Amino acid sequence: MRVVRYIGKRMLFIGPQLFGIILVSFFLVKLIPGDPAVMMLGPLATEATLTELRNEMGLNLSLVEQFYIYIKNLVLHGDLGRSWQTTRPVTEDLFLRMPATLELITLGLILGLLIGVPLGVGAAYLKRGILAKFSDYYGLLAGALPDFWLALVLIFFFYTILGWVPPPLGRLDFFTIAPPTVTGALLIDSLLDGNWAALGSAAGHLILPVVTLGLISGGPILKMTQSTMDRMLESDYSRYEEMCGLPKSIIIRHALRNSLPSVVTIVSVLYGFLIGGAVLVEIVFSWGGAGQYAVQGVLNADINPVLGFVFFAAVLSLIIYLIVDLIYFAIDPRVRG
Repeated sequence: MRVVRYIGKRMLFIGPQLFGIILVSFFLVKLIPGDPAVMMLGPLATEATLTELRNEMGLNLSLVEQFYIYIKNLVLHGDLGRSWQTTRPVTEDLFLRMPATLELITLGLILGLLIGVPLGVGAAYLKRGILAKFSDYYGLLAGALPDFWLALVLIFFFYTILGWVPPPLGRLDFFTIAPPTVTGALLIDSLLDGNWAALGSAAGHLILPVVTLGLISGGPILKMTQSTMDRMLESDYSRYEEMCGLPKSIIIRHALRNSLPSVVTIVSVLYGFLIGGAVLVEIVFSWGGAGQYAVQGVLNADINPVLGFVFFAAVLSLIIYLIVDLIYFAIDPRVRG
């Protein structure tokens, strides 16, 4: 019952948060220069034709009226509009493209955890060793390097010079037959289909973008782990355990357990950030994910894909934060109280 009440309290805030996000996003996106009617009909279209199309699209209405129509269609029908570029509903496009983005950022964050947590623990325990110095330099570089620049450097060395990875063009090799779509994640769908050629091709194309996101996200995870572990290892209970003669491995394990809330927090923040923040990496690797879809919408004054992407990203972020709250509930007794 405590879990149900806990979830219920969090669910009360989801509706107002989504409404606020959509409200702000709608009016900000409408400020983007560009006329969809001109983009659709071309510069040679007559003013009468442009006016007719604007009336059909509702662009002649005030922004308040346009927002009312948009929010009504979303709430009553789940309709995010239609993209004039793909001529399909935005909802369908995003359901097709979002799994590619989620597969990429999930694997990137897993790699970031595998890099950041061990380095953070080691740097906190061995404060004056080589590992601590390496962790400091790596943390600074990871925070300073733009992800798209790192992606281009990795492509130059590992594809152009060494030829160890496939060309950075999409998620599969050109002549590889894609598996039937079940989850949208090619690794999972290839395993379910037993399509080993697609599995190998998908894994090869994932290497560089995952390494890019993993190296970048590993920096903040390392810093958070290191700072929290420093406090835990200097705390009274860790000193008491050391005085009692407990092995170092047990002391470190207890300190890491007490550091988990902070690590979970930074991972959840990074996950929500990467849903929209991995856009440049998607563009560099021609990934075809939801972020690249939204950028194309911005460049072509196609507003509905941009708003749809913001809505999907907001929903996913709120779900992630709800999961994080449940993890807190499980690992922190103070929350349950």
